[in-house]
Amino acid sequence: MRDDDLHSRRVRFCPFDLDLTTGELCKRRLRIRLQAQPLQILMALLAKPGEIVLREELRERIWPGNVFVDYEHSLNRSMNKLRSALGDRVAKPHYIETVHGRGYRFIAPVEAGATPCD
Repeated sequence: MRDDDLHSRRVRFCPFDLDLTTGELCKRRLRIRLQAQPLQILMALLAKPGEIVLREELRERIWPGNVFVDYEHSLNRSMNKLRSALGDRVAKPHYIETVHGRGYRFIAPVEAGATPCD
């Protein structure tokens, strides 16, 4: 496998990088623990940087139609866990902006196929 192939599966938004294959999130090469649902939200946001990802899109991605859950509460809880892992705040976001009544937008610069941050 070429080195370029390895980097194409990485997304960087310094000081973080995410391996899209393993789902491993790192900050300055230190692994950040992230549960499955917050990780899925992060991957959905990183797939469309700068664009609004609707709450409904996230619901469909994380809780498919045959799963019954209070997804509003679960989505809010998962988003809070994601923001906590990134050290982000709703009032002054660096990574995830809330678009009230619609969804979320990833606002930090994103580099696809990047090498890990140092």
